[in-house]
Formats: sequence, C-alpha cells, structure tokens
Amino acid sequence: MSVRLKLTLSYAGFLMLAGAVLLAVGYFSLSRGVHPGVIFVVRSHADLLRAFAPTAAIVMSFLLVFGLLGGWLLAGRMLAPLTRITDATRTAASGSLSHRIELEGHQDEFRELADAFDTMLARLEAHVAEQQRFAANASHELRTPLAVTQTLLDVARNDPNRDNGELVDRLQTVNARAIDLTEALLLLSRADQRSFTREYVDLSPLAEEDTETLLPLAEKRGATIDTSGDTTPNIGSPALLLQMATNLVHNAIVHNLPEQGTVWVTTSVNHTSVVLTVENTGEKLSPQLVSTLVEPFQRGSKRIRTDHAGIGLGLAIVESIAQAHDGTLILIPRADGGLRVTVQLPVAPPLGTLAAEQELERL
Repeated sequence: MSVRLKLTLSYAGFLMLAGAVLLAVGYFSLSRGVHPGVIFVVRSHADLLRAFAPTAAIVMSFLLVFGLLGGWLLAGRMLAPLTRITDATRTAASGSLSHRIELEGHQDEFRELADAFDTMLARLEAHVAEQQRFAANASHELRTPLAVTQTLLDVARNDPNRDNGELVDRLQTVNARAIDLTEALLLLSRADQRSFTREYVDLSPLAEEDTETLLPLAEKRGATIDTSGDTTPNIGSPALLLQMATNLVHNAIVHNLPEQGTVWVTTSVNHTSVVLTVENTGEKLSPQLVSTLVEPFQRGSKRIRTDHAGIGLGLAIVESIAQAHDGTLILIPRADGGLRVTVQLPVAPPLGTLAAEQELERL
C-alpha cells in the first residue's frame, strides 16, 4: 500500500475507534438510567439496544465514509511536498541537476528536507561542472606532450640525416613532463579518495626538509627562504603532507620576483588547529584571480610554461590534501604583492596519550 493509503486508513480507523468509544459511553450512560417498572421510551436493556443499534450503525457508517474521504484528502495535502521532492529526485536522476524544489510555506520537516535536497543538488551540480572542467583540462594537458612527441617523430622520420641526440633530449623532456602530469593526477586522486594510512606527524620538520630540498632552486632564481615556527602535531600521511608543503614552497619560489624575492615559511599551533603559512613576494594579485588559483591547471595570470612552471596542479593538490586531512586552505593576496597561503589542520593530541591512541584507532 502507498503511504497515502496507509495514512487514509489510519485516519479512518482512528475516527472509527473514537466514534465507537463515544457510542459505547453513550449507550452505557443511558443503560444506567433504565430501571424495571419505570416508564421510559425504552423499558429494558434489550429495548435500548434495539433502539440504539440502528442509530449507532448509521453514525459509524457516516464516520467510516467521512474518515476515508477526509483522510484521503488530508493525506494528499500533507504528502504534496513529498511528491515534489520525489519529482525533483527523478529529474536529478535523469541527469538534470539545475532543477530546484524551492518549497514554500512554513519551516517544517518537509521544508527542511527540501532545502537540504536543494543544497545537495547545488553542490552536486558544482562538483560535476568542476569534474567536467578538470577532465577537459586534463585531456588537453595530456594531449600536448603526445602531440609534441608525434611531431618530433614525424620530423625524425622525414629527415633521416637529422641529429638524433637533439631529438632524444627533446623527447626525454616531453616524456618527463607527461610522467610528472600522470603522477600528479594519481596523487590528486589518492588524496581525494583518502586512501592512505594515518600516523602522528609534525609539520615543522617537514617544512624544514622541504625548504632544504628546494634551496638550490631558490638560489638559482635569486630568492631567499626564511623558515620559522613551532612544533605542529597532526595525524595524517607524512608523504602527502610533505608533498603539500613542497607544492606550496615550490609555487612561492617560482611565482616570485625575478630577483631578490623572498619566501616565508611559518608553522604555528593553537588549541584547535595547526597552521602552515607560506608567503612570497611577487606581482600584485587581484582577489578574483586568487580565487581561481586552486582550480586545476591554473598558473596565475598566465598559462605560460617556464622551466619550473609546473603542471598547474600544485594548489589543487594542496587543497585536496588539506581536505583529506579535515583541514582548510586559505589564499590571500599580499598588499605589497605576492600571495599568502595558509593551511589549517586539526591539532593532534599529545603523542603517547590515550586521546592520541583513540584518534589513531578511529582513523
């Protein structure tokens, strides 16, 4: 049976029960006033029953019909919002995510359900659009090295006397870029799926290790790195968190002033979170541009590749790793030029305590 029919039968049954109780009370009230030898319209319990039964049957029949019709109408009215939600679900299942219920009326349970469903549809629509853009950009980025490789091979085939050493070097460069892009896509997928083992991690030594690794690149580009901070305990993947710090410092070095640039790497901790902040000097950035930097394959104001420009997934990977660790990524343009990137992650309980062991078991 449908929910509407169940509600109708429930309304009718409750009304019939209430009517039966009312009739029973009326009958027993009248029967208590019947005494032998007293002249009434009815002279005994049998006469009272014969006089009361037809009226009771008529009343109960009326209550049954009234309960069924009224219950059907009331159930339909009560379930009308649920019908709209069901229709919206079918529309979304067909592939149309732009539809919204926009249920009107008072803030009741159905209104809360409809609003929650609209919110889910909006997020799902944005996620699908983001995935479509990502797939299109990834296809373009992967097609580029393949097209360059095909061109180089065609040139070599048409010109047998060409120096193969130069060809091999260029092919190696293009192939290395394709490998880097593929590994970055796999890393991004791994962070999104949260398929990694969690353990106790301190971000401060990770940041120091990262700056030491990238120091030759900074010196080559005429930039200096200033590192400072406190112990920042977190529970997560050391490999992913190191990759996150590497991407941030690498971006800060590459997207900096042509010479005499500066990168500041700071770690801090409070009662609820640990914070990794990476700032750099550079050209002034607008808030509109900064809001797009976490999108995959965005390289700032230009899409021009340099020797260390990366593949356009640096901040996208950072955001995915932060979200996989229940953290947030905040990008703010600096007034003097450059960018301030802040990653906030939940602080871990002190190592060796019961709370830390329970947290690791939960994760």
